[in-house]
Amino acid sequence: MEYVLPQGGSEMRLVELLQGLKYECLQGTLDKEVTEVCLDSRKEMQEGALFVCLSGVNFDGHDYAAQVVEKGARVLVVEHQVSLKEEIMVADAIGGTEHIVSAEDVTIIRVQDSRYALAWISAAWFGHPAEKLKVIGITGTKGKTTTAFMVKAILENAGYKVGLIGTIGVVFGDKQYATANTTPESYLIQCYFAQMVEAGMDCVVMEVSSQALKLHRTQGFIFDYGIFTNLEADHIGPGEHEDMDEYMQCKGLLFRQCRVGIANGDDAHLEQVMQGHTCHLETFGMGEDCALRGEDLQLVHKPGRLGVAFKVSGLMDFSVEVATPGLFSVYNALTAIAICRHFKIQETDIQKALLEIKVKGRIEMVQVSDLYTLLIDYAHNAMSLESLLTTLRVYEPNRLICLFGCGGNRSKSRRYEMGEISGKLADLTIITSDNPRFEEPMDIIADIKTGMAKTSGAYVEIPDRKEAIRYAMNIGQPGDIIVLAGKGHEDYQEIKGVKYPMDERVLIQEILEE
Repeated sequence: MEYVLPQGGSEMRLVELLQGLKYECLQGTLDKEVTEVCLDSRKEMQEGALFVCLSGVNFDGHDYAAQVVEKGARVLVVEHQVSLKEEIMVADAIGGTEHIVSAEDVTIIRVQDSRYALAWISAAWFGHPAEKLKVIGITGTKGKTTTAFMVKAILENAGYKVGLIGTIGVVFGDKQYATANTTPESYLIQCYFAQMVEAGMDCVVMEVSSQALKLHRTQGFIFDYGIFTNLEADHIGPGEHEDMDEYMQCKGLLFRQCRVGIANGDDAHLEQVMQGHTCHLETFGMGEDCALRGEDLQLVHKPGRLGVAFKVSGLMDFSVEVATPGLFSVYNALTAIAICRHFKIQETDIQKALLEIKVKGRIEMVQVSDLYTLLIDYAHNAMSLESLLTTLRVYEPNRLICLFGCGGNRSKSRRYEMGEISGKLADLTIITSDNPRFEEPMDIIADIKTGMAKTSGAYVEIPDRKEAIRYAMNIGQPGDIIVLAGKGHEDYQEIKGVKYPMDERVLIQEILEE
C-alpha cells in the first residue's frame, strides 16, 4: 500500500493544535513547538514530535510511550496515564551521539478519546483544508463506490475539479494512491485534503464507512453534504459492529456532522439511521413521498451492453440512461443526481456523464463480443452475489454464467452461501481461485462445492483463474451474460502472503491476443 505523508520541517504550537479539544495536561508545558504529528510507533520521528496513543483490537499505542520518547516524541496524547523512565537515553538521528531526556520534559495530554483527538489535531496540523473544499460524504451498505464515481464524473463533466477518496483509492488530478481502508485514518484524510487544495481541487467526494464513523476518522471538519444510500445486515461481528442497532447508529453519525443530508427515502431503516440528525434532510427514491424520484424504468439491452433508462421527476424533470444494469443502478444514479443538483449542474451534463460512466470493478462491462455480454464485478459475499445475479436474470439472458472463487482465511460459511446462491441463480458456475492467502485453493473450492451440492446447478472447477476466464469466453453463446465475480477493482492475487499482479482486464486482453 502506498501512503501519502507530508514533508517534514514545518512546526506548530501545541496550544494551537489542541484548540477546540477538551483535555487535561497531566504533566509538562503547553508552551511547545511540535515538529510533526505521529500515530505509528514503528516510524522514525523528529525531535519534538507529538505522538497520539491509539488503542486497537490487537494493539495499544500506550504500551509504546517510552519507545516513542526515545525516538523523539516530546508530547504524548493519551487516554490514560503512561509509564516513563525518569531519564530516557535518546540517540541523535543525525550525529549518532546520545543525550538524556528527563520524563518531566515530556508533555502528556489526556483526552477522553485519542482517535477523536487525532482527527482534530490532524485537521489543525494541515491548516483545516476541508474549509477550502466542498466535501461530500457517502455512507451506506451498497453503492458507495459507484455513486462516488458518478458524482465525480458529473461534476468534472461540468468543469469542476474533483478529488475522490474510497475503496478503489485516492484520486485527484493525475495522482492516484492505494488505501488500506475504504475511509483512511483521520491523519491521512487531512493530508489528502491538503494536497487536493494545493492541486486546485474544488471539491472532494468520499466514501464514509460505518467503521470510520465509529472510530472518528471523519471528525475535525463538517461535510457539506452527507448521503445515505441504503442499509442491509453487513459488517456485524467481532472487530466490526456488535449488532444491527450499533451499525445503524454509526451510519447515522454522518448526519450529525453535515450541513445537508440526502437520503434514500425508500430504505426501511431511514428513520432509525436519521435519529438525532442535525442537518437539513432531502430524500430520493421511487416512492411518492421522495423529493427526487425515478419513474418509468426501462431495461436497455444492446450488443455487449446492459443498462437502464428512466425519468427523473420531482425536484428535477428530465430523462436519463445509465450504462449499467438493474434497479440499484437507478438508485445510484438518483443519488448522484440529488447531490449534483446542489451544484447547479445542467441536465445535459448529467445525461452525458451517466451514459459514459464506467466504474472499475462495479458491473464493469468489457467489450469482447457482440454475441454475449462479459462483465466484471466486486461481488465477494453472498448478499452482493445474490443481488448481482438477480439483477442480471431480469435481462433474460440465453444463459447466465457466473465465475467466482472465495478468499482464503475467511469465513467458510461465506463459501457455502456463495456456492448455493450461484447454483440456484446461474445456469453454469465456473468455480476458480480468488485470493487463497494461506489456504490451499482446492480446499476453498471444496467448500464452495458443498454449497453447490444443495442445488441442481451445473458447475465446472478450474483453479487457474486465467484458464477459467478463457473457458468462459470460449463457451460464450449469443445472448449469454458472463460475470466474473469477486475480484472487481483488485489487480492482484494474494498467495502465501505475497500479492502477485493479476488484473482480469489484462487477462482478458491476453486471452484475446492469444
